[in-house]
Amino acid sequence: MPRRANRSRVRSCLPLLFNCLFVCVLISCSHSSAYDSSSLTFLIEANPTNLDPRYATDAQSQRVDSLLFSGLLERDEQMNLRGDLAESWETPDPLTYVIHLRRGVGFHDGRPVTSADVKFTFDSMLNAANRSPKRGAFRMVGSIEAPDDATVIFHLKEAYASFLWNLARPAVGIIPANSGADFAQHPVGSGPFRFVSQRQDDEVIVERNPVYFRGAPELARVRFRIVPDAVVRALELRKGAADLEISSLSPDIVPVLARQPALEATQRPGTNFDYLGINLEDQVLAHREVRWALALATDRSSLVRYLLRGQARMANGILPPIHWAYEPNVQQYPYDPVRSEALLDAAGFPRKAGGVRFHLTLKTSTEERARLLGAVLQEQWRRVGVELEPRPLELATLLSDAAHGNFQICYLRWVGGNLDPDIFEFAFSSKRFPPDGANRGHYRNPRIDILTDRIHSEMNREKRKALCSEAQKILAEDLPYIPLWFTDVVSVHRRSLGALNLSPTGDYDFLVALRAGAAP
Repeated sequence: MPRRANRSRVRSCLPLLFNCLFVCVLISCSHSSAYDSSSLTFLIEANPTNLDPRYATDAQSQRVDSLLFSGLLERDEQMNLRGDLAESWETPDPLTYVIHLRRGVGFHDGRPVTSADVKFTFDSMLNAANRSPKRGAFRMVGSIEAPDDATVIFHLKEAYASFLWNLARPAVGIIPANSGADFAQHPVGSGPFRFVSQRQDDEVIVERNPVYFRGAPELARVRFRIVPDAVVRALELRKGAADLEISSLSPDIVPVLARQPALEATQRPGTNFDYLGINLEDQVLAHREVRWALALATDRSSLVRYLLRGQARMANGILPPIHWAYEPNVQQYPYDPVRSEALLDAAGFPRKAGGVRFHLTLKTSTEERARLLGAVLQEQWRRVGVELEPRPLELATLLSDAAHGNFQICYLRWVGGNLDPDIFEFAFSSKRFPPDGANRGHYRNPRIDILTDRIHSEMNREKRKALCSEAQKILAEDLPYIPLWFTDVVSVHRRSLGALNLSPTGDYDFLVALRAGAAP
């Protein structure tokens, strides 16, 4: 796509947003209260729905829980596992995991963390009567032993190579044994911050845990203030009523705010994966050459540059490049409309009267970025003779239609779920059509089924990586998804905080080591 035409197309869709930004720029900076260098006001877009880590599944709950609770394990930036409450672990056989806990770790109320707490946490999730949404992740657990205060033994019913991954924070946080039904109202963990208060749709306040086993945080207090509207979040940052946000603003708002004297933006590559899901049972899209042609007709570099303002990195598959199992040597689809047209001709879809080969429908959410993407793709694909109809839907309707196969193409995003190699089975195995998985496009490939079964159970990491590499190469050729990009993690924040050490997953763990800095 010519840059000038693309820029004009995208910008023409944004008059309301730019009007809001114009108002934002005109507002003068002012502070409504005295500056407190030991506290931080963090703007988030949604209320954490449940601060009990056994039940929390929404992003905001899990991110706050990661500050309040310790897990048995945690992830580094390459998605390798390392100990959190676990000092060490061993796997004497594929069905047995022995976890050795750190000694001397305490909960926020002073009680010691022991194996009894770990066993209680998992037993309560596994109890069907409690209806924990995380129960399915541990369906392979047969029993749990706590032979002494510092040892936990998990006995599995089947080999599962990703079992340790499911023990990592924030997927699971350890709570005190015999916690009551009202635990979510008064959560007690052993993490770097402890719970102070929560007001529905208003704020969550946490404060420093002075006896955190890895050292107390620099910050005394963090106030997570819930502000659903992105423009209001921008205004609050602009006038100094808040200190930071993460990945909650439109790409166009970020550079405007970053030009303000008291603000700056920190940006780093992220792991959230945007893609076009393909319904393989559609008569047109069932042709692999058609999927190749659509990928070649998509000018992703222009989309990243103009639509996302450079706040993303182009993707070639579902695993992010930082992942230990990522395979870079796969078939790729650079923008090439000439080759796209040749493939469509060869596949038996010549241009007809009016130059149109066929019509397709793209279902997206009503999110501004999604609607703009639909408009730009409509223009790009028209150039190769494909007439695209974007159809924005409320998110719940979009997800329901995707799960029921009621789509041709849909624009969706993986948030967090694409960090574990088990995603290949969940998203692409022919045994994992909804509701038993996320193979929404009904992709079928016998070799992928064999590979994903082996990835699920292979305990040797090098062998597992080789299996993942083969799976990625096949998926890049079959193209059940058209990969778009990995969205960067971007924070607009008070300049005096300095560059933030953001996580590629957008978690809030960087707060543990953050210094509040001087007054702006």
